[in-house]
Amino acid sequence: MNCRPGCGACCIAPSITSWLPGMPSGKPAGVRCIQLTDDFRCAVFGLPERPAFCGGLRPTAEMCGPDREHALRWIGDLERATSVAR
Repeated sequence: MNCRPGCGACCIAPSITSWLPGMPSGKPAGVRCIQLTDDFRCAVFGLPERPAFCGGLRPTAEMCGPDREHALRWIGDLERATSVAR
């Protein structure tokens, strides 16, 4: 499955705990990645600087659903279900 144009949910909804270019401490869930361009594409896609987490997250029909809002909600729910309470 290919990514939906203009979505970017996978660059906003999940937390990323590893180093990202421009975000050395990663990013919290719900925060837009600094590498997400204005047209909702990844500026480091295919580059060695892209975190392994990002490369491992693959779009699926279940995750992406019919629209961007579904994807944001689905990934956000997964984030909350798998986060460690602090």
